[in-house]
Amino acid sequence: METIIPEKAYFRIGEVSKILNVEPYVIRYWETEFKTVNPVRTKTAQRLYRKKDVQELLTIKDLLYLQRFTIDGAKKQLHKMRGNIEPETIHSEKQKLDQIKQELQKIKTMIS
Repeated sequence: METIIPEKAYFRIGEVSKILNVEPYVIRYWETEFKTVNPVRTKTAQRLYRKKDVQELLTIKDLLYLQRFTIDGAKKQLHKMRGNIEPETIHSEKQKLDQIKQELQKIKTMIS
């Protein structure tokens, strides 16, 4: 069954909770785990979710509840779905660059 998101610019957490059929604390937790969900904050620190945030939360709910991914598995799946590089890959690439930098510094000191 497809969830219908009303045509609005912003949604309060209670509205998002009803759309997703989960408690507000679950949404707040997902917000801390999945950095792609980034609601706007009002002056009174109230969360306002955009339609893209609600869509992302629906995808997260599907991955966690229907496809039975763990949080880490859902993060990896979202990266795959978006075509992004996984965090582990970024970390290993950074290590390679650090190693190259060290080698270049050794060469620099040798020729100085």
